[in-house]
Amino acid sequence: MITGDAGPSAAIVLVHSFRLDRPADQVRSARFRATAHGVYEARVNGRPVSDAVLSPGWSAYEWRLPVSDDPVEHLLAEENIIEVLLGNGWWRGGLGFEGMDLDYGSELGFIGELEVVYADGRVQLVTTGDGWSGRISDTVENSLYDGQCIDARQRGTPDAVPVRRLDVDRGRFVPQTGSAVTRHEILKPSRITSSPSGATLVDFGQNLVGWVRIRARGPAGTRIVLRHAEALSGGTLATRPLRSARATDTFVLSGGDDEFEPTLTFHGFRFVEVTGYPGELTADDLEAVVVHSDLRRTGRFSCSSELVNRLVENSVWSQKGNFLSLPTDCPQRDERLGWTGDIAVYAPTACFQFDVADFLHGWLLDLNAETRHNEAGAVPAVVPDILKYAPTSEPASPVQGMGPTAVWGDAAVWVPQALWQAYGDRDRLAEHYPGMVLHLESVVAKLSGTGLWDQGFQWGDWLDPDAPPDRPGAAKADPGVVATACLVRSAAFTAEAAEALGHAEDARRWADLAERTKAAFLRHYVDPDGRVRSDCATVYALAICFGLLDGHRRRAAGERLAEIVRAHDHRVTTGFAGTPYVTWALSETGHVEDAYRLLLQTRCPSWLYPVTMGATTIWERWDSMLPDGTVNPGEMTSFNHYALGAVADWLYQVVAGIRPAEPGYARVRLAPTPGPGLEWADAALDTPRGTVECRWERRDTRIHVTAVVPDGTEAEVILMDGSVHLVSGGSHEFTYLEERR
Repeated sequence: MITGDAGPSAAIVLVHSFRLDRPADQVRSARFRATAHGVYEARVNGRPVSDAVLSPGWSAYEWRLPVSDDPVEHLLAEENIIEVLLGNGWWRGGLGFEGMDLDYGSELGFIGELEVVYADGRVQLVTTGDGWSGRISDTVENSLYDGQCIDARQRGTPDAVPVRRLDVDRGRFVPQTGSAVTRHEILKPSRITSSPSGATLVDFGQNLVGWVRIRARGPAGTRIVLRHAEALSGGTLATRPLRSARATDTFVLSGGDDEFEPTLTFHGFRFVEVTGYPGELTADDLEAVVVHSDLRRTGRFSCSSELVNRLVENSVWSQKGNFLSLPTDCPQRDERLGWTGDIAVYAPTACFQFDVADFLHGWLLDLNAETRHNEAGAVPAVVPDILKYAPTSEPASPVQGMGPTAVWGDAAVWVPQALWQAYGDRDRLAEHYPGMVLHLESVVAKLSGTGLWDQGFQWGDWLDPDAPPDRPGAAKADPGVVATACLVRSAAFTAEAAEALGHAEDARRWADLAERTKAAFLRHYVDPDGRVRSDCATVYALAICFGLLDGHRRRAAGERLAEIVRAHDHRVTTGFAGTPYVTWALSETGHVEDAYRLLLQTRCPSWLYPVTMGATTIWERWDSMLPDGTVNPGEMTSFNHYALGAVADWLYQVVAGIRPAEPGYARVRLAPTPGPGLEWADAALDTPRGTVECRWERRDTRIHVTAVVPDGTEAEVILMDGSVHLVSGGSHEFTYLEERR
């Protein structure tokens, strides 16, 4: 590995020239393999080796450093120059929050090799080491949180820097399994106006993640400053939610025609404030570049409600923005961490909307590595776990030394469960299984003598809408009830996974844990009439969906849940733990009308309230923006947080009715569920077996259903009139009389 001494702010360019050993037309293949401490962009003869940016992304660097492998034979000539731009990225990123300023190391580094194979079988290797030179790039400052400063005057007079070797543990190198980060949509401004201070305000019409590419011509040394934010407040940028992140890019003109693209940072934004631009800024002068991991869209949904359609698109946009190298909580403030609780509840939604098999597989390998090395022996709250480097003195990380936690720690089980159902990959399940076991073993060690998980810190039903803005954990749901219910679900699926993998003894062990925990839950938390301790929507939703209640107690719990939902005028009363499951629990216990009314409510708190306020992504809080247009005063106020968008999974699997009957959709269950407020719904999913489609529409008093099943696949079509139809590949239509309530 090599580095150049350029200080902590500037990005450097590492350069090497070489000549092919044979004529270029004799090259059979050429591969460029590389990784870095930091982020890099490599070019051969001035052309990028791939479409990737921010490589190698973020992983559990201490144990897993991804290595890219790209074909480059089309870039080679007789004489060649390799240039590598190296920036701070996550390695020296000053990460965290509350002033943590956490890094993996103080020095950046790059290692790579170019392997050229000639037609006669000869191999030529060009590697990093002696003979490489370095120079200061035109990026004089770069930070993921704070932004990038590019000085175009540096392009003509680069300053040389010495290059030296660094030791690196090659045992950390792993093939890049996740999807590379790449550019996607290009958005032009939808509106350009002026702020009260006279600055130019650019609205791109969509909250997105990426950066702004801008073109300008003006006197040398002119500084153009771009500040980014997700919302406006009082006609100016709402920057308070960014906390300490500056989210500011600065471009210094050369005196000629300049174009700037800050590819060593990223921002979460819809609005950009531009100052210092020479002349009048027009829509032709700049554009927003959307950046996220390269994922294939697989699921589509639409219905008769444009508000619901926008809600679904908001979920899609939040997934894109927060699936940038890893599943993060938010993309804009001084955080942007891989919080495990968010993806634990959102994974089924993510698997429908995009092909995330490789993306989440890579993240789960990081989770396993971090858990094995965690001093508390538990799944960390964030993966990769940069917070373990927080100082033990004040200000200490609030999660330092934390033991196992429900929902967040359950990501070790629930994310593999979502992947297993979506893709049915047994080999991948086997790789995820050890992490599942580590989580359960850490929880078993913390159970009280009652068999309940009612000890230690819990996040609980985080961001309950009734909690004060400054106390997001002050939820109505008893944290022990939430945690114990989650343990039953995790133990039950781990038993199922063990059975699928042929681990019979393990399967019995985890099934027994699930049954013992369920019995303890019923004994201590559930009254004979089905009343659950803390008597709020979240505890009923979890108890119903996680299979803790049977017979009359399940029916009673469903009735009580419906009563609570009605008593709150079908407004949401759940936080992170309960929200993904409340509509499921209602519809599964026969309260479809209440589930629909909960979905379609527009008064705050509700899923559609943000849509009525102009949201184009999912908000962190139900009221991230208050009805008067001001930003929520809470310390945590993001406008791009996908967790509460997990209701989309219910839209896909229940409203549209597309579900796997066996892992990987080896068999399909189509159970469309019409309800009041929608006249039709239509969804399609590209499964490992082919495309599945399901559509229903109301025609007077009848429901018409169209189902499309891939060739070679069997589907079970379950209709609301109680009929069940077994069909195979092809298009099938059904009509039944709708029961009026």
